[in-house]
Amino acid sequence: MAFNFYMPDIGEGVVEGEIVAWRVKEGDRVKLDQPIVEVMTDKATVELPSPRAGTIAKINYQDGQICPVGQILVVIDDDGAAAVVKPEVRPAAAPAAPVAAAPVSGSAAGAAVAIQVVDATASRPRVLATPATRRLARQLGVELDRVHPTGKHGRVTTDDVRGHRSNGGSPASSANGGAPAPAPTGAAPAARPPTAYAPIAIASTGNEERVPLRGMRKKIAESMARSVHTAAHFTYVEEVDMTELVLVRERAKSRATERGAKLTYLPFIVKAVVSGLKKWPQLNASLDEATQEIVRKKYYHIGIAAQSPHGLAVSVVRDADRRSILDLAREIDRLGEAVRTGTATRDDLTGSTFTISSLGKLGGVLATPIINFPEVAIIGVHKIEERPAVRGGQIVARHLMNLSISVDHRLADGWDGAMFLQDVKTLLEDPTTMFMEMI
Repeated sequence: MAFNFYMPDIGEGVVEGEIVAWRVKEGDRVKLDQPIVEVMTDKATVELPSPRAGTIAKINYQDGQICPVGQILVVIDDDGAAAVVKPEVRPAAAPAAPVAAAPVSGSAAGAAVAIQVVDATASRPRVLATPATRRLARQLGVELDRVHPTGKHGRVTTDDVRGHRSNGGSPASSANGGAPAPAPTGAAPAARPPTAYAPIAIASTGNEERVPLRGMRKKIAESMARSVHTAAHFTYVEEVDMTELVLVRERAKSRATERGAKLTYLPFIVKAVVSGLKKWPQLNASLDEATQEIVRKKYYHIGIAAQSPHGLAVSVVRDADRRSILDLAREIDRLGEAVRTGTATRDDLTGSTFTISSLGKLGGVLATPIINFPEVAIIGVHKIEERPAVRGGQIVARHLMNLSISVDHRLADGWDGAMFLQDVKTLLEDPTTMFMEMI
């Protein structure tokens, strides 16, 4: 008999997913829990397993297409199996969907992660709308379920929200009265969303190759565009003398190897960054745009942005303040391997509070890194090379490196970013002070 597999609710706020790649085709036999399709959402890339054994009868959304949550993704012919291993997931009201494993948090796209589709006996109505539309509705005080949708598949668009408000549509009511919810006292007005421009068409002029913008590349494009159009970026650059740290690392490498750790410079940089964040907590924060509150986080989950086979990925070292240098080295190495092999979990790829961007030996002289939104700042680590420097009136060879930091000027001032970077510089230039900070 035909079994309808609906697009699951992969994470909080996720209303649709882009089909990256099907692992099967119509007519293929599949086993229970066999991965059948890779789906990209705003939160992560996930691999959906088959909820039962059978034959793929019909695929409703092809590679590159968007499947809304609650729509039939694929039909599986289970050959009339008597024993139902996993129940058919059917939205009770349009469009709702089954609940997946743990919800996804954070904003950065990452390597593919596997999820298990589970039964959802209780489903809730959900208005189809993108996160940006939902944010605008909150800012304007509009209830989405009262807005007439004009988008594809019944999706509410930002124009629908603005039109509803300008036409006198009723604002969202408070939980205890029905009156419009008051704005937080002293709150600044919500920032207007960036202007939407008409899509640009590029005419074909000869010898060209056209590659669909989809999957991780598309999510990276969307995330970067959102960051530069939302956060008010400014960048500050400082030169760091790494000579002493180079010597410390060289002496410690063999001991670290004996203890199963590959000792790079990143663990030391992470430690210095965490120390700086404790002194400058406004850089370990996010802006809650719905309530217009600055959320200063007292935990330190440090993102490590690096290139992966699938594109830019941010792996997350959780509770970096509680880890030793060797523990950080082992965790950074584990995360890097997980990203390269596509075995990273959601926890490995989401929830960072501050990000370090490093290209290792290819780090260049300096850069203006784009903030990993909705964080407040990101630090760029550049290559260490021997260069001439003046010390005590003499020109000597030193191992020098540049650090660049981009900060959201809405939440932190230039002074904050510069002083934070100076504290990081001090610790890296004198490892003794770093180890004293760790005691």
